[in-house]
Amino acid sequence: MLIRREVVECEEFLTLSHQQVSKLICSDRLTVPSEEKVFECVIAWVQHDLENRHKHLASLMEHVRLPLMSQEYLVQRVEEEPLLKADIQCKDYLIEALKYHLLKGDTKTSFRTPRTKPRQPVGLPKVLLVVGGQAPKAIRSVESYDFKEERWFQVAEMPTRRCRAGLAVLAGKVYAVGGFNGSLRVKTVDVYDAALDVWMSCDSMEARRSTLGVAVLNNCIYAVGGFDGSTGLNTAEMYDTQTGKWKIIAPMSTRRSSVGGYDGASRQCLSSVECYTPETDSWTSVPDMCSRRSGAGVGVLEGILYAVGGHDGPLVRKSVEAYDPAQNKWTPVNDMALCRRNAGVVAMNGLLYVVGGDDGSCNLASVEVYNPKTDSWTMLPSCMGIGRSYAGVAIIDKPI
Repeated sequence: MLIRREVVECEEFLTLSHQQVSKLICSDRLTVPSEEKVFECVIAWVQHDLENRHKHLASLMEHVRLPLMSQEYLVQRVEEEPLLKADIQCKDYLIEALKYHLLKGDTKTSFRTPRTKPRQPVGLPKVLLVVGGQAPKAIRSVESYDFKEERWFQVAEMPTRRCRAGLAVLAGKVYAVGGFNGSLRVKTVDVYDAALDVWMSCDSMEARRSTLGVAVLNNCIYAVGGFDGSTGLNTAEMYDTQTGKWKIIAPMSTRRSSVGGYDGASRQCLSSVECYTPETDSWTSVPDMCSRRSGAGVGVLEGILYAVGGHDGPLVRKSVEAYDPAQNKWTPVNDMALCRRNAGVVAMNGLLYVVGGDDGSCNLASVEVYNPKTDSWTMLPSCMGIGRSYAGVAIIDKPI
C-alpha cells in the first residue's frame, strides 16, 4: 500500500469511505514518504465533505502516528490545525505525541502506544548507495546500484570530498559522519535525501573523527572511536534527532580506529571487541575475534555480526568471521574470493554485501555477496564505475 501525492489529490482517494480510509492508514505496511503525509491525507479527506465527515476525525486520527513526526511539524502544523483544536480526543493524541518527544533514553523506549510504532513497509525496491571513499584520494562521487536493473548510476555528489566516514540511515535520510577530506580529519556531517537527490549539512560532531564506527540504535546515531589526525580515540558520542545535537557518551576502554582495529598508541592491530549498553551508558568486553583485524568491514545480518577482511600489519585478509550474541562467540566462515580491507559492508534480504576496499596494492570496484545459508560467496554481476576503498555504504528505498 502506497500513498503518493497524486493518489491523495485525486478524486478517487477523496471519495473513499470512512472505513476504507481507516483500513488504509492503520496498516503497519503502509508505504509513505513521511507520517506528515498521512496527517495531511486525513485532513484533506475530512475537509472534502466537512459536514458529514467531521464526526470521523478522531477515529481516523487514532491511526496517525503523531509521535513519529518532527517536533517542529507538531507545533507549527498539527497544533495549529483548526479541526483538531475543536476535538478533545484529537488534542489527547497531540499531547501524547508532545510527551513522547520530551522523554529520553529508556523512558522513551518503554513509552509504547500503537502510534509510537514505526511503520514497516515491505516490497519497495531497494538500491545500494556507495558514498565517497578513496580513489585514490578522497572523492565526492556517490554511486547507486539498482538491484533489479543490475546497473550502477551516479547520483548527487557530496558537498565536499569525504572518505573514511561512517554512514547511517535514519528516518529515510543518509548521514555521512566525519571522515577525511584529503587534508584534514573532519567532524562535519552531511545528510542525503534520496527523494530529492540533494545533500544538506547538519550539526557537527564534538570531535574530529575518521575511520570511526557508526551505528543507529533507538533512533539515535552513535559515532565511536576513530582517528582525529594525531591519535586514536576511545571517546564516543550520540546524535539525537529530537534535539539535532551531538553529545558525548561514556568512552571505551581502548582507543580504536579503522573499525575493529588499530589503537594508534602501541600501533597494534586489535582482536578485542567492546559492546555499548545505552541504558547504563557503559561498555563491556565480549570475546576476542579469532584474528587481529584493522580496516575490517563490519555488518549485521539476521542478528549475527560479521567482521570481513581487514589486515594485520602488511597481510591483507580474505578471511571472515561471525559473532553470535546468543552463543557469545566468534566462528570463522568461508573466505571471500579476494583479499579486502577498508571495504563497505551492508545486509539486505538475507545476504551480506561487501563493497570495494583495497587488496594492499589497488582499490577494488567489485562487490562480493555472502549467503549464510550456503556459506558461500558470489560476485555481483557489475562493478562500480571506479574502484574505491574507505567508502560509506547503505541500503535505501529506491526513490519514487
